[in-house]
Amino acid sequence: MALIECPVCRKRMSSKASSCPYCQAKTDGDNGSLARISHIQKSSSLMNQSFVAMTLFIAGVVIWFWGGEPAEGLRANIAGVCFVFGFVGYLITRVRIVLHKRKSV
Repeated sequence: MALIECPVCRKRMSSKASSCPYCQAKTDGDNGSLARISHIQKSSSLMNQSFVAMTLFIAGVVIWFWGGEPAEGLRANIAGVCFVFGFVGYLITRVRIVLHKRKSV
């Protein structure tokens, strides 16, 4: 009995198991298509996270400059938090996308 990698969740499982104990994916069918589907779903999830981070970044910029002059007080704090979390989140997500694309399917 050898340990193999589940094509869907990438966790280690027994080669004699009929399904993955973690995600219940069947291992008796076409594992290549399951791996591709899992890869596409992960890519889609990362793109959605990237979109949310970019939206947060843009919201921070809009809040900061709303009304034609720079923000002050609470509005400046809210805009700064949105700006920083959006920018850092976008950078982290883009690095994760690049690393994910390097993985072979």
